[in-house]
Amino acid sequence: MKIAYGALALSLVLALPASAQQAIVIGAPQGNVLRAGTEVPMKMSEELTTLGKHLKVGQRFEVETAEPISLNGRVVIPAGTHGTGEVTSVRNKGMWGKSGNIEARVLYLRAGDRQIRMSGTLNDKGVTGTGAVVGSVVLLPLAGFFMTGTSARIPTGAPVKAFLDEDVPVTFADAAPDAGIVVAAAQGISAAPAVPQQ
Repeated sequence: MKIAYGALALSLVLALPASAQQAIVIGAPQGNVLRAGTEVPMKMSEELTTLGKHLKVGQRFEVETAEPISLNGRVVIPAGTHGTGEVTSVRNKGMWGKSGNIEARVLYLRAGDRQIRMSGTLNDKGVTGTGAVVGSVVLLPLAGFFMTGTSARIPTGAPVKAFLDEDVPVTFADAAPDAGIVVAAAQGISAAPAVPQQ
């Protein structure tokens, strides 16, 4: 009877769909998770600017981690790990002292073949030319029409405050302590198939 129950339990485990199973690393401590809401300091890998009026809503741009993220004293996400953001709002500078404006958000971080959802926003607003417009209108009414504010600019290397938008299970491979980490497959993280251990 006990053998029948054991066989039934084994068959149920084997019948689980592959998407519901997580990578297993033998000898690794269990329960290591980077929690949603963990701050991940990042920086711009490229410049965003309204100068030239080429920046568009929906345009993607590159960011990277500014410092390593550790869990239990071990680096999980190294400094320089690449991520992607998206421009959400653009206003070009214009007449009557109107300044440029950029708003954007961080979308995800790439850890190996995996994408980890991120949250966080960034923005920049150029300097308005309102004071100059007021002064010029007093002297010459049409002059204010030709006065513009400055373009918005978020330079390369500018700091970006971002946060994990999902829990990220982590396993540390004891057999290869210097090889980094294995991020276990979980809902919302795309993962490459696990390689069988020899």
